[in-house]
Amino acid sequence: MGERGKYLVLLGAGALLGSAATVAILKLRPRRVGRQYTDVETDEMKDHKLLENVNHGMADGPDLLMDEIVSEQLTRNIQFFGLEHQRKVVSSYVVVIGLGGVGSHAASMLLRSGVGKLLLVDFDQVSVSSLNRHAVATREDVGTPKALCLKKHFSRIFPECHVDAKVLLYDSSSEEEILSGNPDFVLDCIDNIDTKVALLAACVRRGLKVLSATGAGAKADPTRIRIADLRESTNDPLSRAVRHRLRKNYGIEGGIPVVFSLEKPKAKLLPFKGPSGEEENPSDYQIVPGFRVRIIPVLGTIPAIFGQVMASYVVTQLAGLEVNMEPVVNFDMDHYRVLHQRLIEHEELQYGSAVQVQVDVEEVMYIAKELWQGRSARDQSPKDVGRGVWRSVNELMLVRWDWTKPASISNLILLKFREADEHESRSLGDIKEKEPEFFARVTSVLKRAELDFGL
Repeated sequence: MGERGKYLVLLGAGALLGSAATVAILKLRPRRVGRQYTDVETDEMKDHKLLENVNHGMADGPDLLMDEIVSEQLTRNIQFFGLEHQRKVVSSYVVVIGLGGVGSHAASMLLRSGVGKLLLVDFDQVSVSSLNRHAVATREDVGTPKALCLKKHFSRIFPECHVDAKVLLYDSSSEEEILSGNPDFVLDCIDNIDTKVALLAACVRRGLKVLSATGAGAKADPTRIRIADLRESTNDPLSRAVRHRLRKNYGIEGGIPVVFSLEKPKAKLLPFKGPSGEEENPSDYQIVPGFRVRIIPVLGTIPAIFGQVMASYVVTQLAGLEVNMEPVVNFDMDHYRVLHQRLIEHEELQYGSAVQVQVDVEEVMYIAKELWQGRSARDQSPKDVGRGVWRSVNELMLVRWDWTKPASISNLILLKFREADEHESRSLGDIKEKEPEFFARVTSVLKRAELDFGL
């Protein structure tokens, strides 16, 4: 049996003996030395060598990654991000506010991903009914403040993380205590509208990066969960109310990423019944003014997935890994058929025939959704990203980019009607000369289509 095999057997035995024995065995594990590298090293080889140097104390780095057990616990993350990017995660500070089904799972995965400092905030306690969706709580934790419950369990999972727990309700009086310290990210997992709006406005005012969770209750389809700007979240009453109040009370139109579901709620708030079993006024039983007492049915898996999505987004952001989120385009196939038919009719009117239309409905869907994200090609500049998508095809159409070439996947752009008329009155040479940035951007997008389809 090789050294690696012996180590795994010992580690398995340590798991049976307990954590102390496992730690002792980990400290006895043979170090990987003398590994040969070719003259041309891959990035993976370089990261492996850097990790060996960290384990030998030969490279500068955060204290957490200097620890051999920690570096082994985070090996998969280091392999995924690369050592230098994982260092960014380890040195980061994240605040999670609201520690129910969504927040507990988000915080748990941030911890397991190696975030070096966490502040956990919630005024509420673990209840029996919350066990269907909480990340770590057990029956023994019922009645314990959620923040303290998480801190207790987290100390057993990744004790090297600095976890601070505050049993607090977020409001204007606690804002400084919670948001000071220049956190790298704030996670809003609150389900109360007033508190959520106040927190988001404070984060915008302070220039803090924030990710907000919308309603996860009464949903059942995990494939419809998305991350997008608050302006793009639909079919969610909580999002709608938050958008309205941020705009009305703080003049905030958007720019806040949110996790939400495109799915329409499968259930409504249940009627509130008091001790007598009769329906009563929920406000008579509020512990905290403004917080709902009525219950919304929750399938435990959905808030858990919301939290996992939030953690994934934040960790990749902290590590500096660019992830292109699926565009939120609320067209159905009928809309794409309309765009396709409109293209055919326009070709017949403009060029006397539709024979050069070389795309079908599915390819129109790719062009509208993947290439142009449901927006006009003129609304694709960096300053327009996050402004929301066009939720109707009533003012959009596909036209040729270069009128001398057929209407193909790599030669169609999405424009509003008036923009299409103007575009077709100009030459590409004129556009390139007068609008070089727009010309370069469209050319780049259409080049992507050529690569995607091997054209």
